[in-house]
Amino acid sequence: MTSLRGIFWRELFRYQIAHAPPSTSIAQMRQNLDRLGQRIKPPQSVSVERTWVEGLQADWLIPRTAPDDARLLYLHGGGYIVGSFASHRGLVGNLAAACGLATLMPEYRLAPENPFPAALEDSLRVYRRLLADGIAPHRLVLGGESAGGGLVLATLFSLRDEGLPLPAAAFVLSPWTDLAATGDSLRTRARQDPWFDPEGVAVTAAYYLGDTSPTNPLASPLYGDLTGLPPLLIHVGDYEILRDDSIRLAAKARDAGVDVTLRVWDGMWHVFQSLASRVPEARQSVDEVGAWVQSRLAAAEAQEKG
Repeated sequence: MTSLRGIFWRELFRYQIAHAPPSTSIAQMRQNLDRLGQRIKPPQSVSVERTWVEGLQADWLIPRTAPDDARLLYLHGGGYIVGSFASHRGLVGNLAAACGLATLMPEYRLAPENPFPAALEDSLRVYRRLLADGIAPHRLVLGGESAGGGLVLATLFSLRDEGLPLPAAAFVLSPWTDLAATGDSLRTRARQDPWFDPEGVAVTAAYYLGDTSPTNPLASPLYGDLTGLPPLLIHVGDYEILRDDSIRLAAKARDAGVDVTLRVWDGMWHVFQSLASRVPEARQSVDEVGAWVQSRLAAAEAQEKG
């Protein structure tokens, strides 16, 4: 059963979105999301350090007790057209604390100025940089939400196909895996979703895709071969139009022999984990992600030692 706080925030978002004036430009959309995200602060136990990685601005979010030899590379969401430090520090800070890992969040290039495959090129460069800096693959984890979740999977496909070492594990929250927009939940959850409508999904996808096919696996990982991917955790809300992007992904991963865990949260919306300090389901999800990541790192460490 959905908590009263969960219902309150879901319906508040629904009201605010329904009565908000439409954004007149992508620049305004970016400003609006940044203002919204800045209301959510990282935990006090997590320090934030600005840096540059492979020509990209990035944030390090570092819990006090983070080990020196392990990292989380986090790819933020925003439909590939919005999202930044300002919009995501609170969410990523909470995830860094739960995972107990120094977490790197790069500001990859956004569409439509930089359409596919710019974001993927950036994520791959940052991952290679972490390897070059001496972080062992079995001490690396990838994470991301929404479009960032799709980018995590595309990054894994590319690493595998290039013969580069894969991380110990990956987690994705409400991942956008099907830019062709064929999931039934686009129809069946359209009235429940407080944030998005199906028409908006198609418009956003077009900004990112440019001339690329919406079924290209590096843009829409649902259409890719998941064979050989590391353990994968998926959390998604039941009240979101992208729900079936996660459910179908999990089914394909199981068929490909991937160790996959799927959790569908009743009554929750897209990336509800952003409200970990206010909604009990969000706090529980973040904590479950952290426990899962720690268990996978421990298992990878034990396997590495033989």
